[in-house]
Amino acid sequence: MMKRILIPGLLFIGATAIAQPVQRPNVVLIYADDIGYGDLGCYGTSQVKTPNVDRLASQGLRFKNAHTTSATCTPSRFSLMTGEYAWRQKGTGVAPGNASLIIRPGRATLPGVFKAAGYQTGAVGKWHLGLGGPEGPDWNGELSPGPLEIGFTYSYIMAATGDRVPCVYVENHRVVGLDPNDPIKVDYNQKIGDWPTGSENPDKLTMKHSHGHDMTIVNGVGRIGWMTGGTAALWKDEDMADVFTSKAVQFIEQNQKNRASIQPFFLYFATHDIHVPRVPHPRFVGKSGLGPRGDALLEFDWEVGEILKTLDRLDLSKNTMVILSSDNGPVIDDGYQDQAIKKLGNHKPAGPLRGGKYSAFEAGTRVPLLVRWPGQVKIGVSETPISQVDFLADFAALLSQTYNKADAMDSENQLNALLGRDPVGRSVIVEHAGTWSLVQKKPNEARWKYIEPSNGPGYNKLTHMELGNNSMPQLYNLDDDIGEKNNVAERHPDRVQQMKQELDKIRNKEDQ
Repeated sequence: MMKRILIPGLLFIGATAIAQPVQRPNVVLIYADDIGYGDLGCYGTSQVKTPNVDRLASQGLRFKNAHTTSATCTPSRFSLMTGEYAWRQKGTGVAPGNASLIIRPGRATLPGVFKAAGYQTGAVGKWHLGLGGPEGPDWNGELSPGPLEIGFTYSYIMAATGDRVPCVYVENHRVVGLDPNDPIKVDYNQKIGDWPTGSENPDKLTMKHSHGHDMTIVNGVGRIGWMTGGTAALWKDEDMADVFTSKAVQFIEQNQKNRASIQPFFLYFATHDIHVPRVPHPRFVGKSGLGPRGDALLEFDWEVGEILKTLDRLDLSKNTMVILSSDNGPVIDDGYQDQAIKKLGNHKPAGPLRGGKYSAFEAGTRVPLLVRWPGQVKIGVSETPISQVDFLADFAALLSQTYNKADAMDSENQLNALLGRDPVGRSVIVEHAGTWSLVQKKPNEARWKYIEPSNGPGYNKLTHMELGNNSMPQLYNLDDDIGEKNNVAERHPDRVQQMKQELDKIRNKEDQ
């Protein structure tokens, strides 16, 4: 059992871990978008070179059994931030670009834990958790509540995703560079203004859509939703990685000055890469040989490298915990004709796993996870099951902080597993992708996965993705069948029933 005694600026970890007190670590959480289990060199691909990510893996702990809570972005991010499964709350599906903030201000949050411990807390990059009150965001005024109301002290974000309007950056409570004489208007129900659209003006597209994404054209790319106005504030897709990375580096630089007062920082750096539209900077175009998706992976690796170089340059690496993960599994065709399928070649974005983004199969939620904290985190590879829903409880334990457990009801303290000191980790992992799945590991037994019956389609022809839906129960022995090829539910009815009951118990937890 790890013992923690906190005195100003110092953290003591039990004698089995270290003998001397250490300064509370800075924490940088690099949260990728749509990067799959097999997309990185350290996870086995030889088709794309990711030297910076691989360096991080070689200096820390690489997890082989780490999970998001959902196979899509908004719910995964909600659970990461709140310690609560998103399906417990209404309105936590994939959010439109004009959604209200879906995290209630005042509740327990991951950045709130850090802020309460005296950290400076920054959110840079993709947000996709809504902005503003019940009436929605006021793009031409104060965008509140938002990140600053749930625990961050600084934010520089995009409201939703690159394929959704409005295509502008938001710093703290304001759209960046907005001309008040050119107000922004956004609508997700009907066309507004006279800006060209992908459906009406395909000749104006520099990247054509394969499905959806045929509404307002910005920067030659059709988006989801309609907008007009805010011309001076519009982003350029090819510069997005540079903009977000520079803001992340600036946040680190500005806050390293606080070292004299032992005030550490937490940075949530949520990259847009490799989400669609994949429009990497020209210096990466054509370099991977796999088309824009592969080039975006190179761009992501560069972003990671810039963060690591900054920590090295400022002599912060030794006492900074760097965590890298993704919000869900991979998707190849997610709405644009970007040659992702044609140029995929031998690359397997999901590695040995089945499915991907949107899927109940393992590739939907089993994602890369790397953790580096020199001298404190074991270097190597871990099979320990990890869920991102536990990060709130993990860091509360690390920093000796209390929080409202009724808010973060699904977050368990698995800090020792995250640091590589506990090989057991979670006994059950809950996954959600339209239907529910439960992965369970009991002592001296195999790791089993149960997928609840559902009436949804088994395959999405648009994304070319197996969704994992089936009207019958599914049961897989993941130790023997990581690719979920052999459904053995009929041979193990008692186990199916037991796991169904366990899943029901978890779902009904809020009613107890």
